Amino acid sequence: MAHHNLDNIDTSEYPHINRGLDGIVAFSTTKSSIDGQKGELIYSGYNIDVLAEKATFEEVCFLLWNDRLPNKSELDELKNELISQRNLPKPVLEYIKTTNKNAEPMAVLRTAVSMLSDFETENSGDKAKDSRKHAIAMTAQIPAIIAAFDRSRKGKKIVSPLKEGSTAYNFLYMLNGEKPGDAAEKTMDLCLILHAEHGMNASTFTARTICATESDMFSAVTGAIGALKGPLHGGANTAVMNTLLELEKEGDSADAVAFTKKKLENKEKIMGFGHRVYKTFDPRAFHLRKMSKKLSEETGHEKLYEWSEDMMKTMKDEKDIDPNVDFFSATVYYSIGIQPDLFTCIFTMSRVSGWSAHYIEQSENNRLVRPRALYIGEKNLEWTPVEKR
Repeated sequence: MAHHNLDNIDTSEYPHINRGLDGIVAFSTTKSSIDGQKGELIYSGYNIDVLAEKATFEEVCFLLWNDRLPNKSELDELKNELISQRNLPKPVLEYIKTTNKNAEPMAVLRTAVSMLSDFETENSGDKAKDSRKHAIAMTAQIPAIIAAFDRSRKGKKIVSPLKEGSTAYNFLYMLNGEKPGDAAEKTMDLCLILHAEHGMNASTFTARTICATESDMFSAVTGAIGALKGPLHGGANTAVMNTLLELEKEGDSADAVAFTKKKLENKEKIMGFGHRVYKTFDPRAFHLRKMSKKLSEETGHEKLYEWSEDMMKTMKDEKDIDPNVDFFSATVYYSIGIQPDLFTCIFTMSRVSGWSAHYIEQSENNRLVRPRALYIGEKNLEWTPVEKR
């Protein structure tokens, strides 16, 4: 195959050639703003620091879907709607029970979410109303899918959702089969808030592109889950945890600084550091770091936190790069008893709020997404009969 480069391209005809679409604006949005230099993240007008301290995940969902915070009755109504939508359709539960127990949880989640659309066949004709209904259904049912598959693969009885409690509370209950304490619920809720929305990342771009064809929200979210499943996007926090568990195997002799330096010398990629947008400390990592410290002390995982701190300092000294949201979320999830291969599913459970918000926004002012591809191959080659090739 001939190697083609882009050196001879007429830049007046193609002024915006950019691998990975770096710096290309594809959409305008009111959902979130990221300032990579300042390390600032805003959801629909509110700084992530304010939301992390004061909001609940349900309020953040309402905010992203409506560009404003709910009043008391609107919040109560949303909570009740989410509770009423938690039960999974029987065929979806059957699929979860009968699929391969060794399947990747994100693959099962992707299939189950796609199946949900089979049970949402009634359209009111009011697209905005239907979109809101579908957003609520997926936000309510994705936690149930994750918990059901985790229990099913372990040979445990699937726990039915509660008719009360927050999304975070109910998820931990369905996952562990017992009602969580306040600290665990608060931790889970904060994780959901911090992962809810994050600009035009690969999965959100995928969701909007699918929406732009006037396909349904279930298709858009299924496609977004497919994008998030990749290790360069959502799968990084699982990789972070696996790195820390690798260290744990070394027992008392474990040295996170030497371990990190060795990986760097071997040119190995260390997951959980650096970000395509943030050129400073990821503001979400700041909140997760505090939580990671507190939780590791409470749950006897101090070593994991200490290693994380050592790795963070080494990466800063050696490479001058800061941790991203995945780095500390790994320790947080692990400390509250969630297995590493479920981490990306939890990310999905939160991010569905952002994806659905972008779907709603795209629907309101739609244009089919159609970028150009630059053809760099040969043209008008001579045909050679098959016997002579």
